[in-house]
Amino acid sequence: MTHTYKISGMTCNGCVSSVKELLESDLAVVKADISLVKGEAEIQMTKHLSAKALQSILGENSKYQIREGGNPSGEEAIIADPEEEKSWIATYKPLLIIFFFLAGSNLIIELRDGQIDWMGWMNGFMAGFFLVFSFFKFLDLKGFAKSYQMYDLLAARIPVYGIIYPFLELGLGLAYLSGINPPLTYLATIVIMGFSSLGVIQSVLDKRKIRCACLGAVFNLPMSTVTIVEDLLMVAMAAVMWILY
Repeated sequence: MTHTYKISGMTCNGCVSSVKELLESDLAVVKADISLVKGEAEIQMTKHLSAKALQSILGENSKYQIREGGNPSGEEAIIADPEEEKSWIATYKPLLIIFFFLAGSNLIIELRDGQIDWMGWMNGFMAGFFLVFSFFKFLDLKGFAKSYQMYDLLAARIPVYGIIYPFLELGLGLAYLSGINPPLTYLATIVIMGFSSLGVIQSVLDKRKIRCACLGAVFNLPMSTVTIVEDLLMVAMAAVMWILY
């Protein structure tokens, strides 16, 4: 559905970019087209968001003020939220498929010799994890960076880190795959993923309804405890391998 709202306080194209970025950080907003001349925002969303809800996204004390501007499409103002109708499994289906594919394929590789080398399994899983997750981020690098800076503590202050992060994941994936300097690789994983989890934890505790950028801007996944588990699982596995090495 698409709704149109009035916005005041915008004075330049920079304001337009800021408003667009803030609005599109919300999980329910698919796309926001902002017009500086008209002072309007045409927002495509998965569920109806009131002007009050949108103002909370922009900030209660923000110079940008948004108000109802009519509904040109003539749609009902309030409809059922499709996200609420989706089960947990349906919501996180992409993550679950990737997890079981990586876990299962590496288990088969380890079983070729008749026994499971759990260090080898974890190493292969980590290599696949970082390579696959970085791949999805590279599909829309700028889109990922914008989503990532909405919750990552470092990317929020240094936006270019959102561009660098997928390269760090790619580097970790190649390091696990090649077996170059395992102790350093494990330590780097603990530091990078551990720090990344801090912003995720903060966002979940604040109950912010924003997109999770773990699979880039390709999938519309909500930020939740699942994201925390994903990050901390990588930290835990790297820590175990570091200790056992």
